[in-house]
Amino acid sequence: QVQLVESGGALVQPGGSLRLSCAASGIIFSIGDMGWYRQAPGKQRELVATESSDGSTNYADSVEGRFTISRDNAKKTVFLQMNSLKPEDTAVYSCYGRIAMTSISRRSDYWGQGTQVTVSS
Repeated sequence: QVQLVESGGALVQPGGSLRLSCAASGIIFSIGDMGWYRQAPGKQRELVATESSDGSTNYADSVEGRFTISRDNAKKTVFLQMNSLKPEDTAVYSCYGRIAMTSISRRSDYWGQGTQVTVSS
């Protein structure tokens, strides 16, 4: 009933850039926080960046100054612009949205399926 679909993952050389997108669809009344997590092989999932509905952002220290999160509320889409990519940024990137389906329901977290980002020469 609610779907989040990511796109934009790819193989890129160190120092390169990528832009990830995540679009929410389905039965949606309101969206609170949206953001991105990542998980590298053999590591725990970690927060990359989040943005609240009022535009407040939060970044992991490891990506601060290189990554930028943004959202288009009208299109129910969140973006992650990734610059100066490093091999250690290689991971599956997953988006989430804190979504209420009706005016009386509480917001719940919904997740996308993930998109692979590989940084390698």
